[in-house]
Amino acid sequence: MAEPCGSTGAGSRWPLWLFQARSAAGVCSLRLRQRCFVPLGPSAALAMRDYDDMVAFLGEWGPFQRLVFFLLSASIIPNGFNGLSAVFLAGIPEHRCHIPAGANLSAAWLNASVPLEERGGKVVAQRCRRYSLRALSNLSAQGLLPGDVDLAALEQEPCLDGWDYSTEPYLSTIVSQWDLVCENDWKTPLTTSLFFVGVLFGSFVSGQMSDRFGRKNVLFATMGVQTGFGIIQVFSTSWEMFSVLFVIVGMGQISNYVAAFVLGTEILGSSIRIIYCTLGVCLFYALGYMLLPLTAYFLRDWRMLLLALTLPGLLYIPLWWFIPESPRWLLSQGRLEEAENIIRKAAQKNGVTAPEVIFDPSELQDLTTRDQQTYSILDLVKSQNIRCITIMCVILWMVIAIGYFGLSLDTPNLHGDIYLNCFLSAVIEVPAYIISWLLLQYFPRRYSMAAVLFLGGCVLLFVQLVPTYLGILSIVLVMTGKFGITAAFSMVYVYTAELYPTVVRNMGVGASSMASRIGSILSPYFVYLGAYDRFLPYILMGSLTVLTGILTLFLPESFGTPLPDTIDQMLRIKGIKYRNTPKSQKKTKEEENTS
Repeated sequence: MAEPCGSTGAGSRWPLWLFQARSAAGVCSLRLRQRCFVPLGPSAALAMRDYDDMVAFLGEWGPFQRLVFFLLSASIIPNGFNGLSAVFLAGIPEHRCHIPAGANLSAAWLNASVPLEERGGKVVAQRCRRYSLRALSNLSAQGLLPGDVDLAALEQEPCLDGWDYSTEPYLSTIVSQWDLVCENDWKTPLTTSLFFVGVLFGSFVSGQMSDRFGRKNVLFATMGVQTGFGIIQVFSTSWEMFSVLFVIVGMGQISNYVAAFVLGTEILGSSIRIIYCTLGVCLFYALGYMLLPLTAYFLRDWRMLLLALTLPGLLYIPLWWFIPESPRWLLSQGRLEEAENIIRKAAQKNGVTAPEVIFDPSELQDLTTRDQQTYSILDLVKSQNIRCITIMCVILWMVIAIGYFGLSLDTPNLHGDIYLNCFLSAVIEVPAYIISWLLLQYFPRRYSMAAVLFLGGCVLLFVQLVPTYLGILSIVLVMTGKFGITAAFSMVYVYTAELYPTVVRNMGVGASSMASRIGSILSPYFVYLGAYDRFLPYILMGSLTVLTGILTLFLPESFGTPLPDTIDQMLRIKGIKYRNTPKSQKKTKEEENTS
């Protein structure tokens, strides 16, 4: 989704209670976008259910819950326009070799100093080559005109004096600022990839920071990192400085998202939690994405645009006094009095009377004294069944991330206005989220995922067949592809969480999420391939998406089945012969079928 909405990495930690209820698992579709599920074990799930009973007197949708819902959803908006800001910050304007004033060329030779080539069905000046100025100066001194000589036979040379950049549609970008073209064009996709590298690093540390220092503290601290380093980035003096700061901004962005998501899901009740996970988080992310092209349309200098995208982070400072800390986290730290104070203030805001004792220490289960079997990352490949599921999920997540971010970053290369195309790319995510929510509610996971992947992949393969004069049709096909891949990104979180058992769910979804981060790092280079063949990115992304849709059909169906708690209870991949199956596993399978 930022991915689409965003996704966390392997180190992030999410409370298991989000997936204990069958209804919650069915609709909590998250993308970025970038998320992860953390099982705290059956005892933790029970404790969290006890917590819901203790605060049930607050109600589900009072003034307190509405305030938290909208303020935390609003905190997701900057993730939408900052996550894909490279579309305009690193935009590549038209350029050609600069001819210095001291070249002593006539006006006719000045106009013919750059060789022509066919690009996009048009004959235009080459971007990285020019005729030798020494040869042109001699011909001009002899009084010859370009029509008098065979230009194709003239010696050529690279752009030794720099480039002249067009000011349409961008006044300036980091590409024109630091000449990231021709032999340095590899730096442009690397810039975007470094941002996603920061997202990957942030994914590893955000969960641990949130667990140690609290959801609220990390939320505002990382928003400060994102805003502060974004402002410093405006004053970058070199591409290297800009790129290093971009990594830090990426780390702050995903950490901010994870903290906001976890804080909302821990404060809100079960029914509102579902809406927050889908409509709240994802739609507000899409809103931020829509604001990106609107802002870029009016601010076409990259420094002014970056400043305009960064300064809104300062508007969130007053929210410190309105957004509370998670009472669940406070209870996990033994800070019962602080947790009670927050709940009493919430009761006062909702106009209800709180009981004398909200959290009775004798009723809270001691989670630290329970002996539980430990599991490692190796358990994801221990048996044939879970090994196959892990490999398939890693491929699935990586390909979906490549498709989502690849199509989002490729909007400037589409036919027509780049600002309108980027806006359409953001708008199409809204129906994608709604459709994915409905599919998760009422249809089998496997066929739903395969359907949207087939839709997204097939239309991308058709783009190459569209004639040049039907540019609008190619845009429609690309947006349809974006719709399908976004819907898949939204559903894959829930599907993956349902496939893995409780004991390794965090590691399973974390490994898959890390694969999606790697996919987002690779996605700028898929767009970069368009410089060699305009349709190559669509052919590659479409083919991979269709193949992944076929792969999805081999995954087990989890719709309407209880979440597995142990590896033995995992659903089996069809078509694989299991030899020497232990009796305990056979018995578990028979019990599942009976259920």
